[in-house]
Amino acid sequence: MRILVTGTAGFIGFHLARRLLAEGHEVVGIDNFNDYYPVKLKEDRHRLLEALPGYRGERLDLTEGERLAALVRDWRPAAVCNLAAQAGVRYSLTNPHVYQKANLEGFLNILEACRHADPQPRLVYASSSSVYGGNTKLPFSESDRVDTPISLYAATKKANELMAHSYSHLFGMQTIGLRFFTVYGPWGRPDMAMWIFTDAMLKGKPIKVFNHGQMSRDFTYVDDIVQGLCGALFAPGLDNYEIFNLGNHRSENLLDMIGLLGRTLGVEPKMEFLPMQDGDVPATYADVAKAQAKLGFSPTTPIAAGIPAFVEWYREYHGI
Repeated sequence: MRILVTGTAGFIGFHLARRLLAEGHEVVGIDNFNDYYPVKLKEDRHRLLEALPGYRGERLDLTEGERLAALVRDWRPAAVCNLAAQAGVRYSLTNPHVYQKANLEGFLNILEACRHADPQPRLVYASSSSVYGGNTKLPFSESDRVDTPISLYAATKKANELMAHSYSHLFGMQTIGLRFFTVYGPWGRPDMAMWIFTDAMLKGKPIKVFNHGQMSRDFTYVDDIVQGLCGALFAPGLDNYEIFNLGNHRSENLLDMIGLLGRTLGVEPKMEFLPMQDGDVPATYADVAKAQAKLGFSPTTPIAAGIPAFVEWYREYHGI
């Protein structure tokens, strides 16, 4: 199949494109290579994709609506997977307009491009566990109310779900939203805890532990997320509008994760305990029963296996 993936120089987009190419699909990858984190990492990921048969890369920003629409119209993909977005909860506190451009205007352009394509592709897009906001009922279920976001990032992701619903209703488009839960693994993002903690520990620096360590996260290995993405792209029998959780269905205590990471690195972690940050939540935990039933989603990687895999890649990538 022909599949258009946005954000292929990013963490999850890179892994998805590589998996699709390995399975014999043709992939057009879009990325704007912004400098939210070091561009070199994005260039290094993308260089690996460009060496694979069946891949075509386009440097394009989702706010370039006419270019995006022309690409979708001319290439006629069977499916579009939108993983490009401005990520990060805390960054949204100080740079709100970036989220408006990338996550709202950019997503609207994706919807419009798919709406006017002939045939209309299936649209799979990244939402986030952040949409659950301050919900205290665990595990989080797709049937829970998600109308109290506590960060602008979360609000833009909830807005994407609402925008997709309106296009599915008005224009018969098939839109599949995926709420990702704390994705980690090789080629991950430098702004996320796994990378930040690893970097600090190897340098002998203290790591910042918020809410005085009373935090838990549903850490989900990137290969499991990619398996769920493939289910969303190819599974038969899906409704025109769907929302799924993609998580590991286990909520790990943050201090346990830090301890495992330290043992894997051979380092005793130094910790600085701090209050909760604005926009953050104490716990996430995914109910994945719906994804299991309709996407065949079955996460298989516990942190005991995923963290060593990340550390092995991190050491190799940095030559340490």
